[in-house]
Amino acid sequence: MADPSSRRNFIVTSTSAATAAAVSSVLVACGGSDAPTAEFKYGVASGDPLADRVMLWTHAKIADSTAVVGLTWQVASDAAFASILRSGRVETSEATSFTAKVDVTGLAAGASYFYRFLDEAGTSSTVGTTRTLPAANAASVKFAVFSCALYSEGFFNTYDAAAKSDAQFAIHLGDYIYEYGAEATKFGNADAVALGRVTSPATDIVTLADYRARYARYRSDPNLQALHAKMPWITVWDDHEFANNAYVNGAENHKAATQGDWNTRKAIAARVYHEWMPIRTPDAANLLKIYRSFDFGKLFTLHMLDTRIEGRDQQYDNFGDADGGVGRYITGLRTGTDASRKMVSTAQQNWLTSGMAASTATWQFLGNQDIMARMWIPGSVLAAQGANPPNPAAVQAAVSAYLTAKATRAAAGAAALTPTQAGLLNTTLNPTLPFNLDSWDGYPSNREAILQTARAQNKKLVALSGDSHNAWFTNLTTLTGVKVGVEFAGSSVTAPGFESAGLGALASSLDGSALVSQLGATAIGAGLGLIDDLNYADTIRRGYLLMTVTADAVKGEYVFMSTVKSQTYTAAVGKTISVAASGAVTYA
Repeated sequence: MADPSSRRNFIVTSTSAATAAAVSSVLVACGGSDAPTAEFKYGVASGDPLADRVMLWTHAKIADSTAVVGLTWQVASDAAFASILRSGRVETSEATSFTAKVDVTGLAAGASYFYRFLDEAGTSSTVGTTRTLPAANAASVKFAVFSCALYSEGFFNTYDAAAKSDAQFAIHLGDYIYEYGAEATKFGNADAVALGRVTSPATDIVTLADYRARYARYRSDPNLQALHAKMPWITVWDDHEFANNAYVNGAENHKAATQGDWNTRKAIAARVYHEWMPIRTPDAANLLKIYRSFDFGKLFTLHMLDTRIEGRDQQYDNFGDADGGVGRYITGLRTGTDASRKMVSTAQQNWLTSGMAASTATWQFLGNQDIMARMWIPGSVLAAQGANPPNPAAVQAAVSAYLTAKATRAAAGAAALTPTQAGLLNTTLNPTLPFNLDSWDGYPSNREAILQTARAQNKKLVALSGDSHNAWFTNLTTLTGVKVGVEFAGSSVTAPGFESAGLGALASSLDGSALVSQLGATAIGAGLGLIDDLNYADTIRRGYLLMTVTADAVKGEYVFMSTVKSQTYTAAVGKTISVAASGAVTYA
């Protein structure tokens, strides 16, 4: 954690317009001096917009020097900076990895601005565009949602496509970087050499220098720089900004014997995140606390959660049980002992409860790292999938039998079911179980409490989720099956999903769209797949979510890239899903 004096240099508040004019005059005077020129190698960025302010970010360093770099920042209403509205001074130094952040205040709601940084020699950074959150009477907001950008896996075409869209804001739900080294055997590195996407440093990142170097590698990407310069970002971390499958007291990919103390590594990772991301620190005394809220006029309140570092107990599937923790999960859920297990701390849960209650916006959005819906698969299918040796034919038979039973019931009613089919759909005889205990499914009681709170408050709840590398649209239901809201989960920027395990064709069975040929369009969104609460899935393509919010509806467009293995690509909408304020859902 940076000391208070470093932090004062790191974050500088805005000055008045009068001071801005004076600083501009000084800049002109010093521009012709012999001051050394700084390099702005990693572009500019803005983030954490509010109705009257926004954070600005850059990195500035003099080549082959560790000298402090003095900068002037400017915010203008025009690209030529003829009308400078705000300006001030800030410094970069080794203490902050030569990054600088400015909290610019006194801006107008729902307004767009140009900004830049200039060094003592008058050299300018890239010019960025940003905007504040809308006024209370805003009619519509459009934003892009991202997660899981693995540099070595492919090109950031997703960021490029979003920069060319009409999105006004970017929301990143975590895994902005990955901690793995460059070894060919590590996750996502198979094509890295051929693509020229080898990460650095070459080993898993552990030290302060390691984490800083990894962010520098990612921020060297031109598509990422362009999207940062185009619009303000609202971000939260997930596990890979620290280490895979992280929780409060450790991580799956942290080995104390060779990588040292977990709390030390965690503090380093958090410090560097705050250095390199345009985030406003909610609590300067605690860099591990990043949950915060944003009011987009009266349309929606976005509650950015930290489901990873701040309060998470160890995952069931990381205890080393032979069954992956399923036994612990079942016991905990049946006996009620799971009630004490947390995905988020009690403090964060109380903050969310109070925030939703206080919000008068039409919609309540949860910016959330992990899949929140109940992704439960029938035991008959899981048993076939877990057979040793593997038997693909048996798996397909189990899937087909279950879907046929659902289709029969949907078309002709429960009376038409054979005894075998009735048994398959009887959750006592054929219980459903989660397949990912690192998600909210591994913390069912904590999830239940949040959903019941939203239900009691009569809120229109929408979760935005990442982490899974695949695209999903689900119902958010309580443990008794009561629908409380919906979840839009976006695909990854580059990180491989189900398709990398040979399961890319599974989507139509998971969401029930495989039954369209039998039942027609009524099979879409009807809960007729292997997962009851799943209405749409794509388990093959990479991309992002383009969300449009009005008082009447929330529309999510799943935008997919044709490839991430070439810089030549096309982007196309794979599915458009609209949720009306009345609760009605339409698919296109």
